[in-house]
Amino acid sequence: MARALWRALAAAASRLTSGVHGAWRRSLQLRVVTITLVASSLLVGGFAYLIADKITGILLENAESDVRLRLRNGSEYASKQFNLYSQPREAQLQDTIDGTVNYLAGGDPAQLNGVVVAITADNFTEYIKPRTSPAVDVAPLIGPELRAKVAAGERAHQIRTGVLGDRRTKYLAYGSPVPTRFGQLELYYLVPLARQDATAADARATVVATGAALVLLLGLLAALVTRLVVTPVRVAARTAQRLSAGLLDQRMVVNGEDDLALLAASFNQMATNLQRQILRLEEMSRLQRRFTSDVSHELRTPLTTVRMAADLIFAERDEFDPAVARSAELLQTELDRFEELLTDLLEISRFDAGFAMLDAEPTDLVPVVHRVTERLAGLAERVGVTIELDVPDQPVIAEVDPRRVERVLRNLVGNAVEHGEGKPVRITLGMDQSAVAITVRDHGVGLKPGEEKLVFNRFWRADPSRARQTGGTGLGLSISLEDARLHGGWLEAWGAPGQGAQFRLTLPARAGDRLTTSPLRLVPADAALPFGPRDGGLLAIGPGAAGALAVGPAEESGRAEVTS
Repeated sequence: MARALWRALAAAASRLTSGVHGAWRRSLQLRVVTITLVASSLLVGGFAYLIADKITGILLENAESDVRLRLRNGSEYASKQFNLYSQPREAQLQDTIDGTVNYLAGGDPAQLNGVVVAITADNFTEYIKPRTSPAVDVAPLIGPELRAKVAAGERAHQIRTGVLGDRRTKYLAYGSPVPTRFGQLELYYLVPLARQDATAADARATVVATGAALVLLLGLLAALVTRLVVTPVRVAARTAQRLSAGLLDQRMVVNGEDDLALLAASFNQMATNLQRQILRLEEMSRLQRRFTSDVSHELRTPLTTVRMAADLIFAERDEFDPAVARSAELLQTELDRFEELLTDLLEISRFDAGFAMLDAEPTDLVPVVHRVTERLAGLAERVGVTIELDVPDQPVIAEVDPRRVERVLRNLVGNAVEHGEGKPVRITLGMDQSAVAITVRDHGVGLKPGEEKLVFNRFWRADPSRARQTGGTGLGLSISLEDARLHGGWLEAWGAPGQGAQFRLTLPARAGDRLTTSPLRLVPADAALPFGPRDGGLLAIGPGAAGALAVGPAEESGRAEVTS
């Protein structure tokens, strides 16, 4: 029971701490007000302490001055009275001491309402008895140190707290020797400090109340000033959020001519320029997409005519001389490549226009992987690359568009074969409850630092001087990226110089689900890790709000970095 209660308290404390920390990080006004309150509290507290200490010192000094004056006069008066006697044993001496004490006390010996006067004779205790006025026991208030100093002929004082009568009070005790013809007596004044303590307490309370009011006033002033500054900033932040959401007509209200008004006017001018530039870029992009689409469609008819003529020439190439026959073969090859490029351009234009549709259906990915491998077996054999498969024996079912997935794999495997440097290419298929993943690993030259940011760009090539053996168009990885995004999946790349590269396609097992992890590692197990900025990197591409590329550090712990 106690353990459960402790866990509940710990959880509540953790939630409270988390909430306070979150509020502290989010609110500039809270931070400014808190810092102002803390700083002003420390400052006002220090001043209050100094003022209260100064007031207490002044009150105590006044009380000491008054007691010293009374002690000096009383000592002179008592000395004159006691000099009438030459022996301590004289009978009238005790009566004189009693009268002197009562006179110096200035009151009724039976009442305790002010200063206590005491006369002692430590050297003549057998003849002279100590007398006090009022008649109370002052021994607890006269400490041994004070008594010893006075007995040695010095004036001394101390502050002690004791019980005189029926209440406990703090007293200022002053002692002075009283010289006589027969020796020395001791005169003590005990002044209560209750009034001084009460005055000091009232002063401290007044200072504390004034300081607390001042701190609260400073806090309110800081909150007000901060609000005047933070409110336009918050309005600017909300306006910027609306602008980023596509509401390009949003503007801030400009009030006055101060710095905040200048900020609002500058922000509005920036938003206007951005809106004008975005509209201009959108128009240019629309015209570019329209141009690409129109050109691609318009090229279809002449390409078909040229294809028919080229097929006829290619079919009769055996009847030509070798030079013409070779030209017919080159023409056929370049026409195939041109037709593939035209097809890719049409596909890209559909993605850019937002017309691409996903035709998802439950699909077994194992046969898809085998089909891709079989289609590229001839190419792999020509370049001396072995394709290795690591796929489960049981079916791997996912709701995907099989045509698009096969196209992605064909691009990835073809790219790996082309850059494999004659080393094996490994295809791995994995699945968990929420996602399926396929990795394509090659052991070629790999990717240089920064190239992982460019590998999915259109028409980008790692080595511009390198001749393509596969007849690729330079659009395969870009189309593959769009296909992965259309599925709500990720297409990620890892590479390092001399260690090859690995691409990973991760798709949700059910169409429309959101990915959180991948069943397969992105960084291969045989990679030399960790590696620094000079050795390679990781490019993680996920379905972000704007579909942007996200670049992060490589997996050093074997767990894929997820971009969502």
